[in-house]
Amino acid sequence: MVQKILRIIVQIGVLFLFFLIGLGIQKLFNLIIPGSVIGLVLLFLCLFFNIVPEAWVKDGAGFMTRHLILFFIPATVGIMNYFDLFIGSGYMLVIITIISSLIVLVTAGLVSEKLARRKDSHHV
Repeated sequence: MVQKILRIIVQIGVLFLFFLIGLGIQKLFNLIIPGSVIGLVLLFLCLFFNIVPEAWVKDGAGFMTRHLILFFIPATVGIMNYFDLFIGSGYMLVIITIISSLIVLVTAGLVSEKLARRKDSHHV
C-alpha cells in the first residue's frame, strides 16, 4: 500500500514536471498559449513516441482524474468574490451554461460513438 502511494506521488511529480516545463517554455518564448497546454502537448508527444512509458504516469494520472472534481472547488469558491457581477446577468449565464454543456455532451457522445464504431470495424 505504501509503495503504491509513493508510486502515485512520484508519477504526479512527473506530470507536474511536464507542467513546469510547459510553463517555462511559455515564459521563455512569451507565448499566448498557456504553459499547462504546452506541457500537456509535450507529455502527449513523449507518450506517443515512447520517450516516457505509459507506466510512468498511468497511476498518477488515474488518481488525478478520479479526484478531478476537487480541483474545481477553489475556482467555484473564488467566483463568490465576484457575485455582484453575476446578479444582473444570472439568467443569461444559466442559459449559456446549459447550452454549452449540451453542445459538449452531444459532441463528446458523437465522437465516442464514431471512435467505437471505427474500433469495432478494425476488430472484425
